[in-house]
Order: sequence, then C-alpha cells, then structure tokens
Amino acid sequence: MEDDPMGDKIVRVLKKNLVAIITIVISMGVLLYFLFTTDGITALGHLVSSMRWEWLLITLGAMVGGWLLETYVLGVFCKHLYPKWKFSQSFHIAMIGLLYSALTPFATGGQPMQMYSMSKMGMDTGKAGSIVAMKTLVYQALMVVYAMVMVIFRLGYFQRKISNFSFVTVIGLVTNGVFILGVTLFMLSEKSTDRFLRFLLRNLYRFRLCRHPVAVYKKIHGQMKMFHDSAKIMGTSVKVYVKTIFFTIVQITLAGLIPYFIYRCFNLPLNPDATVFTMLAAQTFVTMVSAFVPLPGSSGGAEGSFYLFFGSFFGATIIPAILLWRLVTYYANILFGCLTNVVGRALGIEGKKT
Repeated sequence: MEDDPMGDKIVRVLKKNLVAIITIVISMGVLLYFLFTTDGITALGHLVSSMRWEWLLITLGAMVGGWLLETYVLGVFCKHLYPKWKFSQSFHIAMIGLLYSALTPFATGGQPMQMYSMSKMGMDTGKAGSIVAMKTLVYQALMVVYAMVMVIFRLGYFQRKISNFSFVTVIGLVTNGVFILGVTLFMLSEKSTDRFLRFLLRNLYRFRLCRHPVAVYKKIHGQMKMFHDSAKIMGTSVKVYVKTIFFTIVQITLAGLIPYFIYRCFNLPLNPDATVFTMLAAQTFVTMVSAFVPLPGSSGGAEGSFYLFFGSFFGATIIPAILLWRLVTYYANILFGCLTNVVGRALGIEGKKT
C-alpha cells in the first residue's frame, strides 16, 4: 500500500490546530443554535426580503479595505528598512498574521508566523521582529487612545444602558494603558523604568498581590526591551510614524463602522440612539472587552460583548447581526488567510528574496 504524504500532512495540520478548530466549530455551532431555536431564523427570513444589498456590499468593502490598510501599514515599515519590498509580499504577510491570530488564544500566533514568513523572504530576523513589534505597538497605543476618546464622549450613554460598564471599561483601559506607558517610558529611560518596575513588584509581593515577582519581572522586562531594541532598529523617521499612525486610525475606524453598515444593511426602523459615533464607540468597547477572552478569536466573549453592546440597536435581529459580523470580521480572515497562504506558496512569494 502506497504512502499518502498529502494525507499525512493534512492530519498533522489538523492535529496541530485541533484546539482552534474545535473552538471555531463550537462558536459557529452556538451561533447557529441560537439562530434556529430563537426568533433568529424568522428575523433572518424577514431580513433577506428587506435587506439593502448596497449596504451589504459596503460591509464587504470595509472588510477588504481593512485587509488593504493592514497591508499598507505593514508595507510602510517594511519599505523603510527594505526599499525593494513589494505590495504582494506585504499582503501575504498581513493575511498570514490575520489567519494565525484568528487560530490562536489571545491572537498570539500571528506575529511569530509573520516574522517566520519574512525571514523566508530574505529579511533579517532582527529587522523582521522590529517591524512586527513597532507595528503592534502603534496599533495597541492607538486603540487605547481611541477607547479613551470614546469613553469621554459616550461613557454616560453606556453607563445607563449596561450594568458594570464602568468597571469593565476601566479594567481594559488601565491594563492596556499601563503597558503602553511602561513601554514608552522604557524607550526614554531604560534604567529609570527598570528601577520603578522592581520597586513596584517588590511592594506588590509585600502586600501579597504578586506571588512570583521574579517571573513577572523577567516577562515584563523582556517585552519592554524587545520594543526598545525594535525602536532603535526602526529609527526615528517622522514620515514613517505619521503615515502608519494616520492609516492605522483609518483602519480602526473602518473596522468599527462595520456594525453600523450591518445595521443599515438590515434596513431596520430608525433608532435615534443608533448614530454612527455611538455604534463606533460600541464596537471599540467590544474589541477592548473581547481581548481578555483566552480563546482563538475571543470566541464566546466576542459574541457575548457584541450582544451586550448592540442588543438595543438590533433588537430581534441581534443573532443574525452577530452571525454576519463574525463572518465578516473573523471567519473571513481564516478563509481568505488560508487561500492567500496556499496561493502565495504556489506563486513562490515566500521564496522571493528581498
């Protein structure tokens, strides 16, 4: 009997990503369960007959636009260090990042796979790491600022609508904000930040708020040093950071508008609360809350927080809304990420040296 290398390869891939596959299947199964056991299927039937297809196209356009913006921002960093870097290479790397981020807990798999693919294209490992690290830092910092702006302008509204909103928001902002501030201070003064970190962990240990201060110190210090070294490699080009900051803001805004586009697509009765800015704020909070769910794609947390923040806008159509939103913002990343990976390898993109 002949060996089947392709079959063995498929089995290995399935075993390697078994947890992610199970999580995705369960999350999709839960959505379909609620769709068919509640009024969701009835609402879906009404939606299909009254749907505004031009808004569905806009929703899909926003999805593709997000991919292109991700590609462009990544390309700006890459071309700064490698002027001959091509758009096709950036697109391949961007989609790989989205794919493996979707398949791993806390989206931790995307960045290592991007660095691995960059190295296969001939990029120095240190430079690949600096590109991925600085892009991540820019995105995370802007997400914190974005969330703060939304809290300032929409805190009162969501406090009235959602119980414990302030607590959830403060935890999310403080956790992300402290890390971004720490990285920034570390870049400005490594010794001062290191002394402050040691002082903080000693006192947390004294009050029994941190059980393993040495391990925590090594982890935090290692992450901060990585960003510090990455910033030195990337340099201080104002043009690069202005471009990446501007287009990352556009990217975050476009992703935040997708629920509003879905709302208009469903052709629902006008709701004075369902303004563009309010729904943009709601999506920002959904993203922030979902980040704490330790499952691939924040499965369960993403759907639950969307239900919490958007339930009053969509009403009986909330389940179909969640389904379409997840298809566009999560499952499409997996599907097209896989296709891009396969096509890219077939075309030899990863083998092209820069």
